[in-house]
Amino acid sequence: MKYAVITGASSGIGAEFAKDLSARGYGLILVARREDRLQALAKELGTPAEVFTADLSSQSECERLGEFLEKFDVGVFINNAGFGDCGAFAETDLNKELRMINVNVIALHLLSKLAVRILAKNGGHLLNVGSSAGLMPSGPYMATYYATKAYVVSLTQAIAMELQESRSNVSASVLCPGPVKTEFNDVANVQFALPGISPKFCASYALKQMFKKKTIIVPSLFMKLATIAGKLLPRYVASKVAGTQQKKKLGKA
Repeated sequence: MKYAVITGASSGIGAEFAKDLSARGYGLILVARREDRLQALAKELGTPAEVFTADLSSQSECERLGEFLEKFDVGVFINNAGFGDCGAFAETDLNKELRMINVNVIALHLLSKLAVRILAKNGGHLLNVGSSAGLMPSGPYMATYYATKAYVVSLTQAIAMELQESRSNVSASVLCPGPVKTEFNDVANVQFALPGISPKFCASYALKQMFKKKTIIVPSLFMKLATIAGKLLPRYVASKVAGTQQKKKLGKA
């Protein structure tokens, strides 16, 4: 049986990825910190599901996951784990930001390299969950989060091109949604200034595009237009607009 690995699988988009892929016949390897939620999700699925609890902010935990995966035929690898924070850079919590960098950047980097090597055995798909934030020049009042997601987009685009040029049996895609109705708000201490899409729609759309080997996946017309506008506007103006949206989340605009 082909397996799909999903990090950050305990809720939101990650849980919806698991349900969709299970319906497609994949076995699941569910990765997150909260074992109780993973076990509850595993019981809902119609295909075999392995639960792997890990704190991916630790490099050794990423390496332990790699060792665990050696016995599975992995066909899909989804780097979904990540979180954000909102506030003025001078005032936000440094430890939270460093942990964010560890999860959003370092863990994703390590696991992307691992995934490409694992998937190359029998072919498959890597999907990194970025954000529309990663397509913008910068994001005042969510400076660290925007920077981490820019890394995700840049890294995945480069991996995708290398794989295409080498005629690899592996594809790489990056999901860049706007607001999604998940627990992200609570962790980031914000309320979205724009309406969000459902996690189920986001996951379903992303997987359909991933299987088509689309590199950058933006799952709503509004965000597609917004990201195009962000590219056309001068960098300063685009950053100003992004900053205004973040201040709305903080109730300061």
